[in-house]
Amino acid sequence: MSARTSTTSTTSTTGATSTVGTTGAPRSEVIADAALDLLTERGMRGLTHRAVDEAAGLPQGSTSNHARTRLALLEATVRRLAVRESRVLAVDELPDPAGGIDSLVDGMALALHRYLTNHPQLLICRYELALEATRRPELRAFFDATGAQFHEPLTALLRAAGSRDPERHTLSLVAWSEGIMFSCVAGAFHASAPDLAGLREGFGELLRGMLDSSPS
Repeated sequence: MSARTSTTSTTSTTGATSTVGTTGAPRSEVIADAALDLLTERGMRGLTHRAVDEAAGLPQGSTSNHARTRLALLEATVRRLAVRESRVLAVDELPDPAGGIDSLVDGMALALHRYLTNHPQLLICRYELALEATRRPELRAFFDATGAQFHEPLTALLRAAGSRDPERHTLSLVAWSEGIMFSCVAGAFHASAPDLAGLREGFGELLRGMLDSSPS
């Protein structure tokens, strides 16, 4: 089931689709989704307990009852972001490496294209939270732990595909993907994001360079 199935969508002042005003989602999800919307629209300075209450259409004090400190609110937001990103990227649903490099290329390109095309606001949230984590060691550890849910299955996938150094190749693959995402959402290439064919070509060059030289 989609993370947005039980929500009533509205359009924010930035044009992003808001997930607040839900009718069936748990209050914890309503609060965290509202926090993500605020990060997209206003940045980290706009993320306050009061602002989340207002954005979510909840009684004043609801967010404080759920997350009493700012750190707790940030952690809840990171947790929700990881859930929503996992549904978009679907790392666990990538093709079986037995299908060959071409199938992996197709699967990764489709996932990244889906993210860039339909969910750029999640990337903005991630950048806001990543920068905040550099200033809060306690958030840094939490942020890194949630990120491991994407890296570990990717490492396992590359190992199964025949990588001689799956941990290093995971870093290279993630760094390339992160670079594409930042450049096309917040960087110099925001107006010229690659299409699906371009992403396939990029992933193909990267994966073949990693795996073609690996022993069979």
